[in-house]
Amino acid sequence: MTDQRWRKRFLGNRPLAPETLMMGYGYDPFLSERSLKPPVFHTSTFVFRTAQDGKAFFELAYGLRQKRPNEEPGLIYSRINNPDLEMLEDRLAIWDEAEANLTFASGMAAISTSLWAHARPGSVIVHSGPVYGGTDFLLERILPQFGVTSIEFPAEGGTKAMEEAVDRARALGPIAALYLETPANPTNGLVDIGRARQIAEDLSAGAGKRPAVIVDNTFLGPLYQTPLAHGADLVVTSLTKYVGGHSDLIAGGCSGAAAALEPIRGMRTILGTMCDPNTGWLLMRSLETLKLRMTAAAEGAREVAEFLRGHPAVASVWYLGFLPERHPDRPIFERQCKGAGSTFGFEVKGGEAEAFAVLDKLEVIKLAVSLGGTETLASHPAAMTHSDVPPDEQMRLGITPALIRLSVGIENPDDLIADLDQALRG
Repeated sequence: MTDQRWRKRFLGNRPLAPETLMMGYGYDPFLSERSLKPPVFHTSTFVFRTAQDGKAFFELAYGLRQKRPNEEPGLIYSRINNPDLEMLEDRLAIWDEAEANLTFASGMAAISTSLWAHARPGSVIVHSGPVYGGTDFLLERILPQFGVTSIEFPAEGGTKAMEEAVDRARALGPIAALYLETPANPTNGLVDIGRARQIAEDLSAGAGKRPAVIVDNTFLGPLYQTPLAHGADLVVTSLTKYVGGHSDLIAGGCSGAAAALEPIRGMRTILGTMCDPNTGWLLMRSLETLKLRMTAAAEGAREVAEFLRGHPAVASVWYLGFLPERHPDRPIFERQCKGAGSTFGFEVKGGEAEAFAVLDKLEVIKLAVSLGGTETLASHPAAMTHSDVPPDEQMRLGITPALIRLSVGIENPDDLIADLDQALRG
């Protein structure tokens, strides 16, 4: 059991910043031979002191009784809990301004496990669009096989589009969740989280259970958006991206109130979608530099976006920092986001051939999917991450053949600009 002095969030009356807490929160060095950094607990199972301890631990893990005051869950089996994952989850909850967090084997494991915990045959999930290609496949092709319907509304359609989608969904069955990806991948379209919460509250009036509001926060990460503060019940994130941040691991997370996470925790235990201890250790390493990396990448992204906005071969730049004052997303951005992040799209003049020509000429920037790493990555959403979305749907959602997605890393932005310039010159 960790001594509570290693979970202090205040220095006297001063609240400690998340980047400070990442250096040791939840870890007692004196339980691990005084090692400054946590060891990797490479073990499948844990030894009980007594049979009674084993009984008590399982009762709590399987929800057979309520947790006693100040009781810590006992270690049982790494599919259920593991010291590395518990420390990691404590720290991720701090960044998400959440009561608790659960980690998973991938971002899609976090998303799918969370949706499985809420969806039931005959229920409906209302979701924004576009969403990440894997999420789209789950919503449109996998869940319908189990009697779960999805109704999409365009992120660019504003609150009216979301309200109309909810009205259509109500005629089909009980709404299990409002699933929002904001900013949207790859268009950076924004969805009003606060309004989604109001809609969910209205749906529960006189009907009992309220649909969960689930937000995918991958595009901005915990530094530039905290959806729980704006009304989300759950925030899911691909930890592969900014949190991992080095393009060397796959993981996902889900944060929220402890009670809201309980059904997801149970589903994770049975489905076995948890993160592994080694990945958990790597994520804790990465959390120590999260603010430094994300700040540097965001600063570089602004410089790159400014360059692209003025280039004669570029038709448009979909960077959140460029939202016009009268754009309907501008008030949402100012209210909901703490920054523009470092991933955005831009359209070249032409179509797929012209976009491919630019991608093939890049020398410093890597042609690869994913985002949020230390290196800058460029990809073609229509042909790659969103290739399973039908072409007419791609166009409706703004995923055009000319669109290139750029995730700016921490290289010197002048070098990135030079690389883009030579690739765009043709």
